[in-house]
Parts: sequence; structure tokens; C-alpha cells
Amino acid sequence: MNNLTNKDITPEILFNNRRKFIKLGVASIVVSSALLEVLAKEKLPIQDLIFNKDTNPNDLKINSFKEITSHNNFYEFTTNKERVKDLAKNMNTDSWILTINGLVENPIKIDVRELIKKYNLEERIYRFRCVEGWAMVAPWIGFELNKLIKDVKPLKSAKYVKFVTKYDEDMFPDQKRGIFSSVTYPYTEGLRMDEANNPLTLLAVGLYGKKLENQNGAPIRLVVPWKYGFKSIKSIDTITFVEEEPLNTWQAENSNEYGFYANVNPKVDHPRWSQKKERVLGSFFKQRTKLFNGYEKEVEHMYKDMDLKKYI
Repeated sequence: MNNLTNKDITPEILFNNRRKFIKLGVASIVVSSALLEVLAKEKLPIQDLIFNKDTNPNDLKINSFKEITSHNNFYEFTTNKERVKDLAKNMNTDSWILTINGLVENPIKIDVRELIKKYNLEERIYRFRCVEGWAMVAPWIGFELNKLIKDVKPLKSAKYVKFVTKYDEDMFPDQKRGIFSSVTYPYTEGLRMDEANNPLTLLAVGLYGKKLENQNGAPIRLVVPWKYGFKSIKSIDTITFVEEEPLNTWQAENSNEYGFYANVNPKVDHPRWSQKKERVLGSFFKQRTKLFNGYEKEVEHMYKDMDLKKYI
């Protein structure tokens, strides 16, 4: 019989906040009405996904559920980070069909609910760095994109993967604004094939043990932790394998500020601000920005022959 600790059988968010956990009056409750009551009272997430936990070997300090779900860039709703949560609360993600097509042997259309059943989910505690200079650490839940790539069998001519967010004017108010919208829709992103196949690249369907909140990109989003956050496209509708480098949304909006690669790099400033430091949500002081957001060992080999000041 395995020797379980309290941390193994108690939601980590409660275990790490002893004062909240003690309110239960018991140190080893698996599931109970008392536990659910505390979770609801403290506005903490109730897990609804089955997944393998991240051991967090780098001992990263995870941002709170409230911080991660209340400070969001999602232009389809609004450019106001704090308003996204309220505007997205009625977004309907039921029966969301993900289409995978292009230069593949096995194009598919699949309900995201079936996709969740198809692949074993795992937690990935990742640093997340926005190009605007703020950062956080989030416990995403999902599966490696390379697993899906393996199943659809890209042709040799497929050099890139293009991602497109759903276009639905009834769902996304900024899309309805036409020429007055914040950006041109649908939102589009892309990765080189080796980037897409990197083990760090995640298709996320959950956060903090539960299915993604709407404002965080429900029901499925990309997470590429060594790149600036705008590369981690939300609410994906279509994944297309292509031969030519896709033009992503921010390149189209302003090619002088946003490149295709968008790797986190403290040595390459944004034209309007420095990238040398970042402020983690909830922190007063700034910290130094890490090359590739701290994932240099895992990804630097993909760019060894590239001038990172040119290919931004």
C-alpha cells in the first residue's frame, strides 16, 4: 500500500493555505460537504478533471486562482483586462468542435469533450510572460500538442502549424464591431513544426484542476511557455498544417512590434518599453526576465543558428 500524505489527498490550494485548510477541522478529508463548503466560501476551484499532477521540481510559486482568472487579455471581448471575466461568463463552450486539417493524412473534426477523453491529461506548472511586461505562474492542465500531431500524421510538406480562434460575432462582442474592432479577426497564430512538437508545447483544457474558465481561453487553448503570451492562442477553432509561415494577428497589426517567433528575450526590447524586467501578478517589485522565460535548456537548440535579434 502506498504511503499517502495529506497533500496527496487534499486539494493543493488548501494544503498550501493552512489557515483555510484548518477550517475543515480534519487533516485528511478526501471529499466531503465540509470541503465543498470551504471551497465555495473561499471562491476556490472545485476539481472536475482527472490528471497527473506536476511535482513542481523548480518550486515555482503559483499565482492564485483569482489572479489568473481576473487579469486576462482576450480582445474578442474587450481590451480591459479586468472586464474580460464578466463579459465572458455567458460564453457557451458546449459542443465545441475542433477542426484539424491541411497537410495531414488524417484530418479530423472532434468535440473537445471527446478530445479530453482521448488523451491522458497532465498538469504543467509553467511561467507565463506577457509582452506587456507582466507575468504569472499557472498550473495548466492538458496534453502535449505532439500527441495530436502524431495522430493526424502531417505530410512532409507541412512546415508550420496555424491556429485560428473561433469567429462568432454573437459570442465575441469585439468581432461584431467590424472595422472598429481592436484587431482583425479571426485571431491567428502559428508555430514552426519543431516548436509545435516540443514537449513543452501544451494544448490546455484546464486550470487549477478544473476545466478552463471562459476568460482563460475555454474550452481549449495553446500554451507555449517560452514565448510571449500572445502566442498562446485562446479558444481554438481550427488547427491547420501548412507549408508557408502563417501571418499571425500581431504581425498583421504591427510588424515592427511583433514578430512570428516572439520568444521571451530580455536582450530585445519592445519598441516602446524594456523587456529586461517583469512584474509577477501580486508582486510589488519587478524581477529580471529570463531568456526563453526560463526554459532555455529545453528550447535553445531550436534557435542555435538564428539571430534572435532579427527573428523576433
